[in-house]
Amino acid sequence: MPQLRIALAQVNATVGDLAGNSSLVVEWTRKSREGGAHLVVFPEMVLTGYPVEDLAIRTSFARASGEALQALAGSLEAAGLGDIAAVVGYLEHDSVGPRNAVAVLHGGRVVARQNKHHLPNYGVFDERRYFKPGSTLDVVRINGVEVGMVICEDLWQDGGPITALGNAGVDLVVSPNASPYERNKDDQRLPLVARRAAEAGAPLAYCNLVGGQDELVFDGDSLVVAADGQLIGRAPQFVEHLMFADFDLPGGREYHQGQIGDFSVRRVFLSDAVPAYEPLPAPRVFEPLSDEAEVWHALVTGLRDYVHKNGFRSVVLGLSGGIDSAVVASLAVDALGADSVYGVSMPSSYSSEHSRSDASDMAARTGLHFTTEPIGEMVSTYVSQLKLTGLAEENIQARCRGMLLMALSNQNGHLVLATGNKSELAVGYSTIYGDAVGGYAPIKDVLKTLVWDLAKWRNAEAEKRGETPPIPENSISKPPSAELRPGQVDTDSLPDYEVLDALLDDYVHGDRGYDDLLAAGHSPELVDKVLRMVDKAEYKRRQYPPGTKISNKAFGRDRRLPITNGWREG
Repeated sequence: MPQLRIALAQVNATVGDLAGNSSLVVEWTRKSREGGAHLVVFPEMVLTGYPVEDLAIRTSFARASGEALQALAGSLEAAGLGDIAAVVGYLEHDSVGPRNAVAVLHGGRVVARQNKHHLPNYGVFDERRYFKPGSTLDVVRINGVEVGMVICEDLWQDGGPITALGNAGVDLVVSPNASPYERNKDDQRLPLVARRAAEAGAPLAYCNLVGGQDELVFDGDSLVVAADGQLIGRAPQFVEHLMFADFDLPGGREYHQGQIGDFSVRRVFLSDAVPAYEPLPAPRVFEPLSDEAEVWHALVTGLRDYVHKNGFRSVVLGLSGGIDSAVVASLAVDALGADSVYGVSMPSSYSSEHSRSDASDMAARTGLHFTTEPIGEMVSTYVSQLKLTGLAEENIQARCRGMLLMALSNQNGHLVLATGNKSELAVGYSTIYGDAVGGYAPIKDVLKTLVWDLAKWRNAEAEKRGETPPIPENSISKPPSAELRPGQVDTDSLPDYEVLDALLDDYVHGDRGYDDLLAAGHSPELVDKVLRMVDKAEYKRRQYPPGTKISNKAFGRDRRLPITNGWREG
C-alpha cells in the first residue's frame, strides 16, 4: 500500500517580490523536509504573489517570473531539498500569452507544469483580462502515489478538471489557492472541497494563501479531506502555518492518460513506493473563528501587511473620542504594536469635553503615542478670510484636521489612517480632503453597526485575558457625532444606523432595486432619501483610500458604478 506524507505551506507572499517569495519557498520546503514530507504544496502564484494585476501583461515581469522559477528549482537542490517535490504557483508566459500556472520542482528541475483552466471574471477577479486558459493536466507519481493538481477556481467548476482527474484515475488531488476572505466564506469551502474529493474519488488537499494585498486579505483556512469528504485536517485562519498529513492509499486503480474530456492528461514519473514508515497522528482540525473574531483578524492582517509591505514603520490617525477612531486605533495597536501608532486629538471650538477625555482615555488604555493639536486658530483664519458659514464652515474643520495629519505624515514618515466606516462612505457622510484623507482606511468595508459589535467583542476578549479593554465604554455608548456644529449628532442627517445599515445591506450588498427594497419592508421615504445619497456620493468613494475588503460587495473592487450616471431607482 503506497504511503505519502504531504505538507501544506500556508504562507504570506508579497506581490512582485520574486526574491523574497523564492526565499519563502526554500524556508518552508526545508521545514517540510524536516517534518518528513515527500511533497509540499504552496498557494496559487506564491512565487509572484497574488493578484499581480497588470504585472501579468508586462513582458519583463513574466520573463523574470519564469527565470525565478528555474532558479528556485536550483536553489532547492543546492539547499539539499531536491528530493522533496514542491508544488509552486507562478506566472507563466508562453507563445499563447500569460498563464496562471503551477509547477512541480524536484531534483533541481521543473518536472511538471499545469495552467489554470477556469479563469474567474467576477467580483474582485479579472483573470480573463490577464491570463489564457490551460487544457492539460499533469499527474505526478510520487512514492507510487498518483497526484493530480487543480488551481483555485478549477475546484468550483462542475464537470471541470476534477471530473477529468476522476476519470483519469488519481490517488490524491492537491489544490493551490489564493482565495480572498469575505465573511462566512469558510462555510462554503469545506462542503465544496468535500464534494470535489468525492467526485475525484480521492483525498483532496487544499492550500490557501494567507496575508494582505492592498484591499484583499487571504485567511488561509487550508483543508485536507478524505475521499469520502470527511475532514482530516484544517489550518488556522490569518496566520502562516505548516500542516502535515499522511496518506495510506490503496493503489491498484486503473489509470489513463491522453485526451480525457476537454483535457489532455500527461503522466509524470518521479518515484516508486518507499518502504513503509510510521504515520504521524492525524493533523489538527482548527475550529473556524467566530464572526466578530474573524472580521477583527481580517482587518488586523490587512492593515499590518499594507503598512509593512509598503515600507512604513508607523501610522497616525485622528483620535476624536468616537467609536470609529477608537476601533481603528485598537486595530492599529493589535496590528503594529502601540509604539508604532500615533493618535492626535484635534479639538475645535465645537469639540465636547468628553471627546477630548475619551481620546485621552483610549491612548492611556492602549499605550499609543498621543498628542493634542487644537485647530481653532486654523479654522478661524479660513472662516474669517473667506466668510464661511453653514456647511462650508463645518467642512473646513474636517479639512484642517486632514491637512494637519498629512503634515505630520510628511514630517515623520507616518502612514495616515482614515477612520470612516462603510455606512458613512455609502451615503457620502464624510468630507472629501478632510476626514477622507489618508493612505489606508481599515474599516472602509465595515458597516457602523458592525463597528459597534467589533468594539464590544474586542473589549470582551481583553477582559477574558485579564487585560484592560482598549476602547472606552463612553466611546461605545454615546450617540455618534461629527461635532462640527453645536449639539450635532449623526441622526440629524441620517436615519438610525440600525435602519440605515439594513437598507444598505439590501441595496449595496444585495443590488436590490427600488421595488424589491419596498417589498423587503423599507419605507418609501427612507428608500428615496438613502438611495439618492448613495448614488450622489460615488465621486467621493472613488477618491477614498483603499481599505480591507470583508464583504461580498466592497466599494471599489466589487461595486463599480459610473460617477456620471443618469439612472435612478424609483
